[in-house]
Amino acid sequence: MAREFRGKIELDVRDSEADWEAFLPDKAPKGAPNVLVVLYDDTGQAAWSPYGGRINMPTMDRLAAGGLTYAQWHTTALCSPTRSTFLTGRNHHQNGFATISESSTGFPGYNSHIPPTNATMANILRDAGWSTFWVGKNHNVPIDEWTAGASKKNWPLAQGYDRFYGFIGGETNNWYPSLAEDNRYIDQPYLPEDGYHLSKDLADQALKMIRDVKQTEPDKPWYLWFCPGANHAPHHAPEEYIAKYKGAFDDGYEAYREWVLPRMIERGILPADTDLTEINPMPDGTYTQTDHVRPWAELNDEEKAMFCRMAEVFAGFSEYTDAQVGRIVDYLEESGQLENTLILYCADNGASGEGSPNGSVNEGKIFGGYPDSLEDNLRLVDKLGSPDTYNHYPTGWAMAFSTPYRMFKRYSYQGGVCDPLVIHWPAGIAAKGEVRSQYHHCTDIVPTILDVCGVQMPEVYAGVEQTPLPGVSMRYSFDADGPTTKQTQYYEMLGSRGIWHEGWKAVAEHGPMGGFSGFDEDRWQLFHTDVDRAEAHDLAAEHPEKLEELKALWLEDAKANDVLPLNDLQIIGNPKDFETFVAMEFHQPAPPSGRFVYYPGTSEVPERSAANVHNVSYKILAEVELTSESEGVVFAHGSRFGGHALFVKDGTITYAYNFLGIPPEDRIQAPAPVSGRHIIGVEFTKERLGEYREGIGPLKLYVDETLVAEQEIRTVMGHFSLCGEGLTIGRDSADPVSALYGPGFDWKGGAIEKVVFDIADDAYIDLEAHLAAAMARD
Repeated sequence: MAREFRGKIELDVRDSEADWEAFLPDKAPKGAPNVLVVLYDDTGQAAWSPYGGRINMPTMDRLAAGGLTYAQWHTTALCSPTRSTFLTGRNHHQNGFATISESSTGFPGYNSHIPPTNATMANILRDAGWSTFWVGKNHNVPIDEWTAGASKKNWPLAQGYDRFYGFIGGETNNWYPSLAEDNRYIDQPYLPEDGYHLSKDLADQALKMIRDVKQTEPDKPWYLWFCPGANHAPHHAPEEYIAKYKGAFDDGYEAYREWVLPRMIERGILPADTDLTEINPMPDGTYTQTDHVRPWAELNDEEKAMFCRMAEVFAGFSEYTDAQVGRIVDYLEESGQLENTLILYCADNGASGEGSPNGSVNEGKIFGGYPDSLEDNLRLVDKLGSPDTYNHYPTGWAMAFSTPYRMFKRYSYQGGVCDPLVIHWPAGIAAKGEVRSQYHHCTDIVPTILDVCGVQMPEVYAGVEQTPLPGVSMRYSFDADGPTTKQTQYYEMLGSRGIWHEGWKAVAEHGPMGGFSGFDEDRWQLFHTDVDRAEAHDLAAEHPEKLEELKALWLEDAKANDVLPLNDLQIIGNPKDFETFVAMEFHQPAPPSGRFVYYPGTSEVPERSAANVHNVSYKILAEVELTSESEGVVFAHGSRFGGHALFVKDGTITYAYNFLGIPPEDRIQAPAPVSGRHIIGVEFTKERLGEYREGIGPLKLYVDETLVAEQEIRTVMGHFSLCGEGLTIGRDSADPVSALYGPGFDWKGGAIEKVVFDIADDAYIDLEAHLAAAMARD
């Protein structure tokens, strides 16, 4: 940091002595390394080629061949929590990120606001002389700060990053993303028909940031956190990359497990005697929206073909994004920076089971409580990966890509927490192409980077005493394989719990596997992970004393790290849990007046902050001035996968309600009035609930005070857009809500004064439905 002034100040500047050094920022030590962290989503160890998987990752293979592959590196089992550990180096509960920000609650470990006692690594590196960049996924901004008018103190720039380009939420459409730059929301720079894909755009932006530094301050090192949308849903990729995998998964997910395990053993990822765990348990003869797996032999031929295509798309998405990372690595080599750049290439949690046992062409249906039908999915099977789908593979592939472990994302078993990590640093790692088996965790990443950079986390930062880093540096493992320096690591995610200590691990069965009984009634399992890496053999009955020791250690760590109170509330069908959740987390979706007023020329309003018209009666009135040239969107909210919009085209007023992307969209239309000032709008009255809790009732279209059209529609229970496409006035933000117009469709001719959303007269606000939607997305 800048030191005190050592010059001399007299009355006359001629008699004074300047001291520039007192004001200039610190410079990094000579020869300090650059740091590139590549953090994918939702990827089990068994997916990628460096670990023996079928998905080719040429860039990652290249880095593994020139560096180290880690066999026992672990995460928190969920994206926001893991990413918070990359931000600060502290455990996820210490950061307030017990879960994703959308489901935060008012407890120290669960509020999604990183406390000032946990300074970010970016702040520390920037103060020490590094340029700092964050490109791609965020998902660490608290939900109450997502809007344009909210505080930006937890956005990237306030967390120590010089630049940010990416998306704020947990996922986004890779063809039509919801983007932010620095502290503001922006439109995507160009469209898919012009070659746009999010992974490519993110790599372009990352290269610009690095080049900006090197062409102006060539000796200044940089830290880049590169977080692509891959491999999180929606799985989107150019067709040429999907085509590379045609037929690659035709043997099915159970056969894949049998095929990949020997390859993982051959590569030294797993010991030779590692056993496969059983496939995920299934309910009795039924397949619901859970984490269960349908046996491959029970699928019909059409289902098998569709499930294989879903895996092919996922593989193409992963490799295409790896190619974009490769562009960054190629530039580093060409510019002479690769030798002294520490690269960590990894994933934030295990493979995702969020696609349900049947997979989905539009996962919004799953989280909206509406079933995916085989007929609907098959209709779009050839469109998978394209802008026409919002797809996710079935749970069977999540199980396969997490081979040989139990379960996957969200669980404290290895399937949820044991993830790929490759480290490459030619200037500091002599070994090439070797595997390291030391046990490590995502809390060890920050200590490792600081160690390599020769920087320490201060005891006091910005006047606040700092929480000590719980992790250990992994730098010792650069030299040789051998014993780990880490001794203990606890786990907790949505009530699923575990603790690893000196080669043993205890895990509590809870949730879909163990039921939702009281936490004290959960059955704990015990695994000797030094000899049973897959956690295939439960030794609880043979070593009860060891199990009790670990359970006590877990509780001790839980109390010390703000893990309590455990939260597994089941808000659907459980009135007591529902009341508890409402009391501690949920806020009424409308202000007391029930009215929201929006204006043109303003930023997009995020989905969760916009007027909540889901499963309620509502009125939407727009004050407009029309001319003979008037055309365009009055308002739009959502995308082709669910949303609604009011627009004028070809002399006609249209209100389109797109129900979860299921054709045909509901449209109510009338001729546009003559030029002048008018109020146009709609009124929906929810009269009943459908089979899947969709709101059903009459929709009326008005021009001024005249009813001009009426018909019955159905409205969604959950959110319009999982990818974050919010409410816009005078345009559609990206992927069009209605098939009647193209991207944008900006208003022209006349003027939009304001648009008012009113839900004040709703006789039945379905709080339980709102809560279900809020909690559905991980």
